[in-house]
Amino acid sequence: MTAASPPWSALTGKRVLDLSRLLPGPYATSMLADLGADVIKVEDPADGDPLRVAPPLFEALNRNKRSVALDLRTGRGRDAFLRLVRTADAVVESFRPGALDRLDLDFDTLHETNPRLVLCSLTGYGQTGPYATKPGHELNFLGLSGFFAVPGSLDGAPTRPGVRVGDLVGALHAALALTATLAGDGEGQHIDVSLTESITAWCSLFALPLLGFEDPMAAGLVQGDNDVFTTADGRLLSLATFEDKFWYCLRSELAVEFPELDTPAYDRRADRTAAKEQVHALLVRVFAARDYGWWHQRLTEIDAPWAPVLTCPADLLTDPHVTARKLIDTQQGGTPQARFPVVFGAGHETFRRPAPALGEHTRELIEELRT
Repeated sequence: MTAASPPWSALTGKRVLDLSRLLPGPYATSMLADLGADVIKVEDPADGDPLRVAPPLFEALNRNKRSVALDLRTGRGRDAFLRLVRTADAVVESFRPGALDRLDLDFDTLHETNPRLVLCSLTGYGQTGPYATKPGHELNFLGLSGFFAVPGSLDGAPTRPGVRVGDLVGALHAALALTATLAGDGEGQHIDVSLTESITAWCSLFALPLLGFEDPMAAGLVQGDNDVFTTADGRLLSLATFEDKFWYCLRSELAVEFPELDTPAYDRRADRTAAKEQVHALLVRVFAARDYGWWHQRLTEIDAPWAPVLTCPADLLTDPHVTARKLIDTQQGGTPQARFPVVFGAGHETFRRPAPALGEHTRELIEELRT
């Protein structure tokens, strides 16, 4: 290891056995590992985590972890795993409900082996209910969550996000729940995390208030001045003049260059929302009249809430704010990675160990169990 786990973290010294694969479980445990937990990735010796076929993503999700290769379908592999369980504080798994039972590794067995163990099961629909054993992936969970019930654009068309937000929000809830239990009194329990419920909890903040609206677009969640606009040279920028003070500043400061903005008709948020199509059309014309460089200088001068829209991954490496904050590390080899996205005053080194090769630490960990 190039750096020690953070001494101030409640997770330092905690051992987590990670049986999960692909995205949600490994992302949850990657946050625990970044913050100091000893995460041991338990993989099938035949081919390991299927995400190994996508090295850039696998490396980012599995840094700071160790890998042990065990075939849990065999008595030898199961026995070795249970010996690891005795040393662990938590187990994370993402199988369909019932899979651990068939391996004779259900919660009762794990709890009997280690009464203080926390088992975190991260699944699409949870451990109970009519959907519990259904197969599914992120798009299915988004569809059930109310995500598409909340309009996000003027045309009201549902659009799937490119980033797998459904998987990631469930992982965040799993990591938070695990951190809370591991920092507690050491009482073992089974944590049941449903990806669908995690997404629904987020979406409910916006979806449930729409119950009284026949037309969701009438609720005011979509505004014509909070959007992405195209400049004369084809560049994109985002504008978010949600508050009246920002709109007034924008339209008054730019009135000389754009007389059509010089009107009090949209100075109140409610009026801008009611006339969102007209406001949006007005801004489309305005932004199309100057190139990006002009807008960059002018919007910055008037302290407008705007930002460039980065559509090329390489732009992340050159954005001045990203580089000043040292968010992305390019020294790890392979694809650059983002550090843990919180700055700790006591200091923290995210990149302590690269993602492990399949079974890289099997011998090391088995030897530990013999001592």
